[in-house]
Amino acid sequence: MRSRMFATAAVAAAFVMVPAGSALAGSGPAPAPSERASSQSTAPTPEGNPLSKRAQASDVCYDARQIGETRHIKQGGEIIASVKHFSSSICEADYSYVWLWQSFVDKEDDYDVSAGMFNYAEDGQQGQVSWPKDNGQEYWSERSDASYDCKAAVGSVRPAGSATTYSGQTDKRC
Repeated sequence: MRSRMFATAAVAAAFVMVPAGSALAGSGPAPAPSERASSQSTAPTPEGNPLSKRAQASDVCYDARQIGETRHIKQGGEIIASVKHFSSSICEADYSYVWLWQSFVDKEDDYDVSAGMFNYAEDGQQGQVSWPKDNGQEYWSERSDASYDCKAAVGSVRPAGSATTYSGQTDKRC
C-alpha cells in the first residue's frame, strides 16, 4: 500500500515538472505562415476572391488584387451592388468584379448583370460578360490585357421586370 502511494506521488510529481505549454510531439519550431501548406478558401466574398469557382471560370489569375476604391451601384438611393477593379501583375490583366448585396438578392428573383473593363484609349469595353436572368451574387469579367491605357471597371444590374438598368464604375486608373 505504501509503495503504491509513493508511485502515485512520483507520477504526480513528474507531471508537475512538465510545463503545461510544452510541445512534446514535434521537433523544432513551428513553420512560418509563409512556409505552411496553403489552404486558401474558394468561397465567394464581398471583397472579391480570385480563387472562387466563378472567378476561375472567368480565368481570373490567382494573384489578382483590388486596385483603387470600391464604387457602388444604387437603386433609388439604396446600394444594391459593389464594383471593384482587380489587377494581376503575373498575368498582366485587369478584371471587373461585381458583388450584389444580400439585401438586393433576397428581394429579387432574377436580374441581368454585366461586368467589364472600360478602356478610355479605345473608347470601348473589354472583357465584358453578361448574365441574363441570373440570381447569383458574384460576377467577374473576362480578362482585359493590362496596358498603359487608362481603364475603369464597370458593372450593371437590371432587376427582372424593370426597364431601368443601374450601373456603376470605378475611378479611371492609368
